[in-house]
Amino acid sequence: MTEKLAFLGLGLMGGFMAGNLAKKGFTVNAWNRTPNRPGITVAQEAGAKVLPSIETAVIDADIIFTCVGDVPDINDVIFGKNGIINYAKEGSLIVDFSTIGTDAARDISSQLETKNIRFLDAPISGGDIGAKQGTLTIMVGGEKKDFDQCLPYFNAMGKTIIYCGSVGNGQAVKMCNQALCAVHMVALCEALMMAEKQNIDPNLMIEVCRTGAAGSWALTNLGPKIVASDLQPGFAVKHLLKDLRLVQEIMANANSELPGVTLAEDFLKIVSNLDQGEGKEQGTQAMIRYYNQQNNP
Repeated sequence: MTEKLAFLGLGLMGGFMAGNLAKKGFTVNAWNRTPNRPGITVAQEAGAKVLPSIETAVIDADIIFTCVGDVPDINDVIFGKNGIINYAKEGSLIVDFSTIGTDAARDISSQLETKNIRFLDAPISGGDIGAKQGTLTIMVGGEKKDFDQCLPYFNAMGKTIIYCGSVGNGQAVKMCNQALCAVHMVALCEALMMAEKQNIDPNLMIEVCRTGAAGSWALTNLGPKIVASDLQPGFAVKHLLKDLRLVQEIMANANSELPGVTLAEDFLKIVSNLDQGEGKEQGTQAMIRYYNQQNNP
């Protein structure tokens, strides 16, 4: 396969993803907005070529992958003064791994269509662990032929690759995923508190419950981190709060409410404001700090 790839956004997950593409032998030109980030080193050491600008990264690319934070970020990377739109060749394909919501994905696709540039929305789930191990879940919306073209690359980065239908549908599924993640974190923290109050080893609770009907990715992967007081981000509080903002916007437009999501969002906002606002940089498992505060005022 001789297609040239660009990967823009070498953050906590993007660096590993670009690196996994390079490890599979694909030619990857990469770029990151902020220099000296760990993800840059990860990508470089795996064989990606990190370049100084979007222009140099995408000028000859057939497929351009993007992985950034929020709607304004992806709009700037694609449509900004020095954005992709100014340098990408006609007929190229942009694949966005960011979580930006259904409306934003469809709006981006419509704008790119006028420039004869194709688009897939492909939000991801699995955190830094999944990005590092190449076991991400990737939810893809767009034209089936574009999905098929990208499938070898998706397989280099993920384990569960799902075609969800037309553009925006990947984001729609991801919004459901984020609602589950938020409410699962409430359940996980409360189960750990119950274990503590009953004087049983929380690791025992995790070992038993993860194999039964209450099992979840959060219980298996984040439960042990909470027990070890490891609040380093695999996925930061600020990022989940951003995603829950998008979830709430969707539900408000549908004149509906999600009380469980609202509860989780409230707890995460409290944690986000801890340590003079630095709580937002911790992993989502830091929700346990809310419960610790309530039980140890």
